Amino acid sequence: MLRASGLSSSEEKEDDAPEAPQQIPDQLPVLPLRDVVIFSHMILPLFIGRDKSVAAVEAALKEGRHLLVCAQRDEATEDPTPADLYDMGTVVQVMRMLKMPDGRIKILVQGISRARIMAYLRQEPFLFAQLEPVADPAAAQDATVEALLRTAREESEKVLQLRGVASPDVMSVLQGVTEPGRLADLIAANIRMKTQDAQRILEAVDPVERLTLVNTQLHREVEVATVQAKIQSSAREGMDKAQKEYFLREQLKAIRHELGDTGEGETEDDVDELRKALDKAKLPPAVRKEADKQLRRLSAMHSDASEANVVRTYLDWLAELPWKKSSRDNLDIANAEAILNEDHYGLEKVKDRILEFLSVRKLNPQSKGPILCFAGPPGVGKTSLGRSIARALGRKFQRISLGGMRDEAEIRGHRRTYIGSMPGRIIQAIKQAGTNNPVIVLDEVDKLGSDFRGDPSSALLEVLDPEQNNSFSDHYLNVPFDLSRVMFLCTANHLDTIPAALRDRMEVISLPGYTLQEKMIIARRHLLPKKVEENGLKDGDVSLDDAALEAVIKEYTREAGLRNLERELGSVCRKLARRRAEGEQGSFSLTARDVEKLLGVPRFIEDEKDKELLPGMALGLAWTPAGGEVLTVEASAVSGKGALLLTGQLGDVMKESAQAAMSYIRSRADTLDVPTDFTTEHDIHVHVPAGATPKDGPSAGVTLTTALISAFTGKAVRADLCMTGEITLQGRVLPVGGIKEKILAGVARGLKHVIIPHQNVKDLEEVPKDLLKRIAVHPVRHYDEVLQLAFAEGALKGGHAATGKARRAADGKKKDKDAPKAKKTSRRKAPETE
Repeated sequence: MLRASGLSSSEEKEDDAPEAPQQIPDQLPVLPLRDVVIFSHMILPLFIGRDKSVAAVEAALKEGRHLLVCAQRDEATEDPTPADLYDMGTVVQVMRMLKMPDGRIKILVQGISRARIMAYLRQEPFLFAQLEPVADPAAAQDATVEALLRTAREESEKVLQLRGVASPDVMSVLQGVTEPGRLADLIAANIRMKTQDAQRILEAVDPVERLTLVNTQLHREVEVATVQAKIQSSAREGMDKAQKEYFLREQLKAIRHELGDTGEGETEDDVDELRKALDKAKLPPAVRKEADKQLRRLSAMHSDASEANVVRTYLDWLAELPWKKSSRDNLDIANAEAILNEDHYGLEKVKDRILEFLSVRKLNPQSKGPILCFAGPPGVGKTSLGRSIARALGRKFQRISLGGMRDEAEIRGHRRTYIGSMPGRIIQAIKQAGTNNPVIVLDEVDKLGSDFRGDPSSALLEVLDPEQNNSFSDHYLNVPFDLSRVMFLCTANHLDTIPAALRDRMEVISLPGYTLQEKMIIARRHLLPKKVEENGLKDGDVSLDDAALEAVIKEYTREAGLRNLERELGSVCRKLARRRAEGEQGSFSLTARDVEKLLGVPRFIEDEKDKELLPGMALGLAWTPAGGEVLTVEASAVSGKGALLLTGQLGDVMKESAQAAMSYIRSRADTLDVPTDFTTEHDIHVHVPAGATPKDGPSAGVTLTTALISAFTGKAVRADLCMTGEITLQGRVLPVGGIKEKILAGVARGLKHVIIPHQNVKDLEEVPKDLLKRIAVHPVRHYDEVLQLAFAEGALKGGHAATGKARRAADGKKKDKDAPKAKKTSRRKAPETE
């Protein structure tokens, strides 16, 4: 980047230029300038920061110290090309050069001659052009030229006088220049002009024409300087008037003080109004004491003092906060249940918890507000659920977005000593609600940040603790405020990013997402009528059969929530609204084929169910934020030296599950009909398709083991069976999470059997009963039970009975001193989630 700047003598360190002028070459490096046009005989310092410009200067210093400087047509262009530069420029000589610590350089240049670019020879590593110097033609000294010279000198003197910098030395220099071209260049180099106007003067070869253009610019500059002088004079008069009023006011204050009148009528009126407002607010005793103290301070201050405004604003906040104003809770349990069911379908756990709170509140009105945290993927209705709770309770609703918040003062407020200080978002929300018991939703609590301004999550520890928030102290108020009557609701997508101390203060309620059946019901009851109305259609104009609605959900959305489904239904309604606007009459009844015509090719296609699986393949179940999925795990044994290769973008936990499965198979190779040399003669490759999608978690342990055994034995696994569960080195099957979503995925795939850990049987209560009739659930405790279900009867020589006998025989061969250790094998309860 280039700009004009001064160059002090102390900075002149390097490369003093020779005094003798050099002949101008016909080929020179080109230096683009952003905001300045250099004229002949003009000396100017320049800052240079662009790499190409630095390279051009360095090349000029090596070859004669000459450069061709040209102005850019557009100052914003960062890397100008020949088309971005004017054709006429100025050949300059680099007089001095100084390297700056930040990598830029500062040069002092002097204009030598105008030059026109004939052609650009190259553009890298800097612009290099062939040029033709343009000499000034001789001008006749007639009356016209003399008149132009005198006019230019007189206008220049006027400009200098209006700016207050008139000097006899400057005028003597102007009087000593008699050549019209030289005088035009001298004046043009020292007046303010736009780049286009300066370039026009530079391109004027005729000296008389050039001086005429300069006179035009001088006349314009005189007009601008005259107006500027008037503005400055008016501003000075206004400042004098303000100072006069200040002295008169101070004198009036002294006169009143001598007469015994210490206050002004306006201040007394403000204090009286604030006192009445504070009386009406019914402040607690400690708060009223602080308010009276600030009232006395305000009454003793001048009304125009800056501190008076701070105190007045502070007292306004105290008066407007609802210290004793509460909304009456609607404790009709049946009515609250009806409202919750009207606004949201499903979410039975959440609704039961709200009705429990209402019941406790009805029996014990002094109970403290709960701190609930709704955790789940985006779009499942966490925030809208807060609105429904407020409507069911009959309370005011406020929402505070915490996403990206990094300043602790956003929660606790700013000290009153800072200019523009305000209370925190909690106190602001209560003031806006107008009651001290609203429902406040703290949205995206898992996305709080922290930096040098503090940690907002730490400030929330007091807010979300019912044992402490009855005396919450905001930094701005600096008096306790009772938050125990507020019902705080938090929302989060992931609990892992919430600090443990903050998570411990909240009662977490998981919203795992909606099943296909639930989405269809919600779409018919809520989403489709809403979109029909928004797009100008009438009730009954649009109808989708079950196949069409299922196609929208399965083929155009893949999410746990409902946002994309709502967008796709909106897209359908917009296209139908266009057809209605074009004159089509009647209602629109859509089928699955119509949906594809309206929305285009399906974005998601479900994998087809395989009638038979090849050896080495097994069907597993996985949980994703978009719901459950059926994963095909493939294993293959090839010639090698026992290496284990895992592909499919697997996480560390899933890789460890594969290693545990390998160790289990090696320990049971003789009973599982697995070749004894498979670990030394073969490499094992395990792959999980959809390799671009990250996969992790221990729930694929059983599936990996089954796929490996199938690959080693050459026996195929049943194609109508899917499985999930974590496996240990002893073959125990441990519980995992997401059972509901996984079983629903198996049903949607058309599978008939599913294997789950025995400890996950309790999770079957969340699965709709009609779906459990469509798939047989097999709980297992040990992998031996999986063998009987995964392979056809007699496919393996092991099986449950055989493997049990072999295991007992192997146990009998152990030494007596090892027997007690075998009996003490840990059987502690495993975690119930992934």
